[in-house]
Amino acid sequence: MGLFSFLKNKFSSKKEDESTKTYEKGLAKSRKAFASRLDELSKRYSKIDSSYFEELEEILIEADVGVSLSIKLCEELLEKAKEENLTEPVKINEALIDLMFVDYATSGSEIENEINFSSKPTVLLVEGVNGVGKTTTIAKLAYRYKNKGKKVMLVAADTFRAGAVEQLKVWASRLDVPIVFGAPESDPASVAFDGARRAKAENIDLLIVDTAGRIQTKSNLMQELGKISRVLNKEIEGAPQETFLVIDATTGQNGVIQAKAFKEVSSLSGIVVTKMDGTSKGGIILSIRDELGVPVRFMGLGERMEDLEEFDLSKYLYGLLLGNEDEGK
Repeated sequence: MGLFSFLKNKFSSKKEDESTKTYEKGLAKSRKAFASRLDELSKRYSKIDSSYFEELEEILIEADVGVSLSIKLCEELLEKAKEENLTEPVKINEALIDLMFVDYATSGSEIENEINFSSKPTVLLVEGVNGVGKTTTIAKLAYRYKNKGKKVMLVAADTFRAGAVEQLKVWASRLDVPIVFGAPESDPASVAFDGARRAKAENIDLLIVDTAGRIQTKSNLMQELGKISRVLNKEIEGAPQETFLVIDATTGQNGVIQAKAFKEVSSLSGIVVTKMDGTSKGGIILSIRDELGVPVRFMGLGERMEDLEEFDLSKYLYGLLLGNEDEGK
């Protein structure tokens, strides 16, 4: 059984779990733009030829899969078609799902989504440029792990952006979690250090540290993130254990460019992609993994606190390419 049939059998039953439904709903725009174009392409060709692969490559690129990965997938598909004597477009599209899965699973570091709480407190550094949904993502992560029974504390170390501290304080109050912050324009590393000390004293499980996203001044960003990491490690051995970069899916390939810049100055352990429900170009997930080798750990698939989903490759491909095949009928 190929992956196409496996996903269809696994997720298309009437008894979908809530997570699968969230993926399906959150990826509706991408599915409508991407899967419908694949379907339309298949209907126009009775058998495959070079023109078919050229159009397929164009569809992949426009879905933000990325130029290099799109070319690679089409080359691999062509080779697979020759080896297995695949001539029907529908079979080629099914083989595409297989290749997408394998490519993601074998690119870069090992995939592990949930935060590892092997040390206490575990420190999570959160990075990202202004406007990507970083503060909301921090709140959703705090909500997620508090509901899992973890003691969570926030640190407002983004002292550069106007209103960042106040915004995080509002979320801390709503979630009823403690927050550490300093005076306006405080040294971010000093605030982070205070947070680490307090987290140890209060037996906190997860310390989430917000940081400034001044990507335009890369040298300053490197120095600031480096200093924050050093002071955290001085107080908590091995900290930060996790470093997440938040990317806005609606920015497309600009988000991948941002990720590359942050990877140059920081040891990223995962990516959080926000606003997936607001884009029709869901292929960015594959592009990020291919270009950076860093796994996507969580996806924002809606506005509710519960809509920050642990990344699941099977559910992602199902939501992107199959979903509710009866929708719109």
